[in-house]
Amino acid sequence: MRTTRRQFLLAASSLALAAALTGGGLELFSHGALAQSVPQAELMQQGPLSDQVLGDEKAPVTIIEYASMTCPHCAHFALTTFPQLKEKYIDTGKVKYILREFPFDPIAAGAFMLARCAGGKDKYYAMVDLLFRTQATWAVERPLGPMLNVVKQAGFTEATFKSCLGDQKLLESIEAVRDRAAKQFKVASTPTFFINGQMTVGAISFEDMQKLIDPLLKS
Repeated sequence: MRTTRRQFLLAASSLALAAALTGGGLELFSHGALAQSVPQAELMQQGPLSDQVLGDEKAPVTIIEYASMTCPHCAHFALTTFPQLKEKYIDTGKVKYILREFPFDPIAAGAFMLARCAGGKDKYYAMVDLLFRTQATWAVERPLGPMLNVVKQAGFTEATFKSCLGDQKLLESIEAVRDRAAKQFKVASTPTFFINGQMTVGAISFEDMQKLIDPLLKS
C-alpha cells in the first residue's frame, strides 16, 4: 500500500476525526495473548529501516514491539509500563528492546516519520515519548498544526517539519516495516510484542510482562 504526501494530507483530517470519535486509535484489538511464535532469527532480520535498539545487544531477552502512534493502548503502555520495563530490565542489561512502526493510518505514519527525522536512537525514543504524551493534542480533526507545535519542542522548524513529512522514501520504508510484519509475522493489532519470538497482544501491565520475562532469564 503506497501513500503519497498528497494522500497523507488529504486523509489526515478525516482519519484523525474518525480516531477521535472511536477512542483515539484504529487498532483492532485491545488486549490478550496469542499462542504464536516466530523464530528469533527471522524476527531480527531488518527491513529498509534500521532498528532503533535500546539495551545490551547481547541481552538474553529481546522484546520487539509493533505500535501505531495513534493507538491509545500503545500510548498507555509507553507511559505506564515501559518506564518500569526500562528501569528494571533494559537499563540493567537483561532485555534488548526494539520499537517497530506499524501505523494504521497516515497520521500515525507521519508521527513515526517525525521520530525518524529526529536523529539517532536517543532522539527517536525521546520523540516517540513526546508524541505519545501529547497524543490527545494532535490526534484531532486537523492534526498538522498541533503536531508541528509539539515537535517544535524537540527542535523542529516548520521547514524541517514539512521536509520530513515530504520524504516519500521514508514513508514507503515505514509502510514496508508494517506490511512485512502483517504478512510475515501475522501482526494485526497494536501493540503487539514478540518476547524472544513469542507473540503477545495488548498493552499488558508491568506485572504481566514480568511473568513473561523472568522465566526466560532463568532458562
